[in-house]
Amino acid sequence: MFRGSSRFALAERRKVKGESGQRPLATFTFYLLPFAFVALVLTGACRQKMANQPRYDPLESSDFFADGMSARPRVPGTVARGELVTDEFFATGKLGGQIGNGFPMPVTLDVVERGNDRFNVYCSPCHGRLGNGAGMIPSRGYRRPPSFHTDALRNQPTGHYFDVMSNGFGAMPQYGTIIPPRDRWAIIAYIRALQLSQNATVADVPADQSVILSRTDGEGSPAQERGGSLAPLGMTHGGGAQ
Repeated sequence: MFRGSSRFALAERRKVKGESGQRPLATFTFYLLPFAFVALVLTGACRQKMANQPRYDPLESSDFFADGMSARPRVPGTVARGELVTDEFFATGKLGGQIGNGFPMPVTLDVVERGNDRFNVYCSPCHGRLGNGAGMIPSRGYRRPPSFHTDALRNQPTGHYFDVMSNGFGAMPQYGTIIPPRDRWAIIAYIRALQLSQNATVADVPADQSVILSRTDGEGSPAQERGGSLAPLGMTHGGGAQ
């Protein structure tokens, strides 16, 4: 009878512990700890491999490649996303490999105004706001660029300006990686407007605008009177404008 009582008491104690959840929880925790430890180790190792993997800083030298450069050239024949050339003249300023003339899109007032904005940002520091080469940078000792208002540059085709902006010329660096093609064409449109504004005659003024000149007070030449406000009007004839 004593032995039966002991077994009954032991069963009761086990039942109470089972109901309280103490022993199942301890058992679960005991088996879970190794898995948690392994997961922690693997996660830490993965992070360290990602953070400390061998890498090069931009344009850093390398003794792995024969040319000593870590930056690798493109694989021949590949085209980067967004750089597929579908219009040779728009993308290069050339037709059949030769410098072209005209514009690959309609030249509207919005295009000229965009060119004005981009010209003042990228070009005027050297070329000056009027395109006469009297920018701030040449005044500090840098080589002075030629004026856009010489006969030589007024007679250059638009493709010449696009090619020079894209690839550089003389002391001028290339801007092909900085200024998108459409903005380069807009700048050229504005250069044409500047050239017209600085070399225009009364005969160049549209008939519906000539009345404005007749109302001037006589100070300055007609070309100066109309300045840049009327020059863009001559640039709104679409792709054939020059």
